[in-house]
Order: sequence, then C-alpha cells, then structure tokens
Amino acid sequence: MSKVLVIGAGGVGSVAVHKMAMNSDIFSHITLASRRLVSCEKVAESVKARTGVTIDVAQVDADNVAETIALIEKVQPKLVVNLALPYQDLAIMDACLATRTDYLDTANYEPRDTPKFEYSWQWAYQERFREAGIMALLGSGFDPGVTSVFAGYIKKHLLDTIDTLDILDCNGGDHGQHFATNFNPEINIREVTAPSRHWANGEWVEGPALSHKQTFDFDQVGPKNMYLMYHEELESLAKFYPEIKRIRFWMTFGDAYLKHLEVLQNVGMTRIDPVMYEGKEIIPLQFLKAVLPEPSSLGSTTKGKTNIGDIATGRKDGTEKTVYVYQVCDHEDAYAETGNQAVSYTTGVPAMIGAALMLTGAWKGEGVFNIEQFDPDPFMNMLNKHGLPWQVKELDAPLDF
Repeated sequence: MSKVLVIGAGGVGSVAVHKMAMNSDIFSHITLASRRLVSCEKVAESVKARTGVTIDVAQVDADNVAETIALIEKVQPKLVVNLALPYQDLAIMDACLATRTDYLDTANYEPRDTPKFEYSWQWAYQERFREAGIMALLGSGFDPGVTSVFAGYIKKHLLDTIDTLDILDCNGGDHGQHFATNFNPEINIREVTAPSRHWANGEWVEGPALSHKQTFDFDQVGPKNMYLMYHEELESLAKFYPEIKRIRFWMTFGDAYLKHLEVLQNVGMTRIDPVMYEGKEIIPLQFLKAVLPEPSSLGSTTKGKTNIGDIATGRKDGTEKTVYVYQVCDHEDAYAETGNQAVSYTTGVPAMIGAALMLTGAWKGEGVFNIEQFDPDPFMNMLNKHGLPWQVKELDAPLDF
C-alpha cells in the first residue's frame, strides 16, 4: 500500500489514475496534479463514478522545480509518475532528486526549441539518482514501454539471439475529424515531421521524414500503409541489446492525415521557432495545437482498434526463426472502461503497471533505468490482467523489406 503522485491530467493521466484506483491494494492514496486544476477535478469525478475511489487533486506548474518540490513534500508519495509533457521531465526529475523520491515517465525528455528525441539528458542523472538511493524508470508507456518489454520477452523466451527487430505501431481508429491527433498535437507533429532514423550494423541511418513506406496487414485492423520513423526506444534498445544488427520503427498514417500535415508544413504552421504576430511572439505549432481538437475529447467518437507489436528474427536452438509479439486494443472498449480512447489507454495502463512493479518491489534499483533492463515476465503478466492481453505468432519468414 503506497501513496503516489501523478503529474499530468490529459488522456494518459486519466487512464493511469483510473487503473490505479482499480488496484487500491497497491495504490492506497492517489494525488493527481496538473497546471489546470479543473482537468484534475474532471478526472477525479470520473474515477469516483467508475470505481468509487476518491483521489486528491492539486495544482502545480511542473516547469517550476520549487513548486513541484513543495507539492511532493506535502503529499509525501513513494513514487512520482510523470505523465506531463516531455519538456518537463528534467524539472520533475530535479524535484524527485531534491526530495529523494522515486520517478517514472513514459517518454524521453525533449527540449522545447529543438526537436531532438534522445535519452542523453536523462541518462546523465544516473549517478545522482544512484547516490540519492532512488530509482527512475524511463519509458513505461507502450512505445516506448511495452514494445521494449516485448523485446525482452522475445530474448528471454522465444529467441536465443535477435538479429533484426521491427516495431510496428498501427492505429486503425477513426474519430470522424478531418484532422486531429490521438495524443498531444505538438508532440505528435514534432515526431512525425522529424527525419527518419534507424539502427543498422552499429550506426544510425538517417533519411527524410515519411519517405520510406511499406504496407502491412495488421490483425483485426487490415492492410495499412506504415512509414519508417525514429522513436526513442530505438536508442535504448540499441544500447541494451547490442547484438541486434538492425532496429526499425514503423507507424501507420492515413492519406488524409498526411495531406493535411503537408499543407500545414508548407504554410509554416508546424514551425517551433517564434514568429511575430500583432507585436507578440507566438510559436506556430503551439497555436495549431490550440485550435485542433483536444485528444481527450476524441474518445466518445473514436471507433476501431490499435495493433502494436514487435517482429524479431534471430536464432533458436541453432535454427532461424521469426516471431511476432503484439497487442490489439479496441477504442470503444477503452472508452467504456475509462472514458478515454485506445491511444491514451495503451500508454496509461503500462504507466500504472510500471508504477505497481516499482511500488511492490518487483522491479527495484538505484539509478536511472530503461524499462527493458528489468525482467519482462511480471510486466507481461500484468498486461494480460489489466486490459492489454498480448499474442505471440511465429511467422513463416522474416519481413521482406
């Protein structure tokens, strides 16, 4: 039984808190904090109505380290779960260091002014966290998160060695909007418009964004176009599984989404540098975020399924083998349970699971850790129990692209 402080009251935070409330034997006391108190209050009302559990709410500016320290000292949590924006990771880690409180997040730190996706800033906290006797768990979402745990499960149970690993992320949902993103628009568009990058034979291979397309037939979704992208788990997987010769990440996009994105890029609306407007500086991408639908509002209209998983080729008992570990999540089922669509659900549930494993001591350590550094089995077992059941298939041959 442990106190937990969750920072961030968007869709992912909502899912995580709902699932924590459903596991009160582990999460004895939950405080949800955000810059906007009203967002926390809406989640708290839903949690109470759906689970009967009362959670506390608080207002905090997660960019303000002193303010976050004060809240941690007031709540006295055993763990801080950071589900705020990736820009705020380092500030929250600083607050955890100052209060000697364990830390968890779902996405790597990103500077506001540069679209860089790498773990270097957070890995630099390793010695300070170790000396403080506290633990930081990075990337306990779906991708990164579950996809990295899938890789660990493959290496532990299905293959003796992994030669190639492909992560395939398909959202087959339809929300009925002309253009909307299923998670924070600013983060989504920064990721999608960044150059592609994958790991091959000990080095990074870069290319233009969205320039490499393949079609894949996803179970329970159907054939979808997917595009080679960079995602942060490639960096940590390359570090902790150096045997893997090639690691790639693919994400599906519909033609309408890409056409809208192309137009927005062409007119400068995806820029992250400031421009002057009526005597004030504004960031076009932040303005675009303000006029797009709030992702948490899409749950009631989104239908369809997500399918996310790992395809790995390697050797088992001397024979080449290709295995596919994946999870399918239904948008409508996710909404019925927590009031959020599947993209939030598939990130919020793993955040709860990672937190549970830390609080129960199933995963423990001193320092900064990525999720694939721990035993995958307890995490995989909890996925099956808490709404994200996974499947394993053996494929006839490796991917032919």
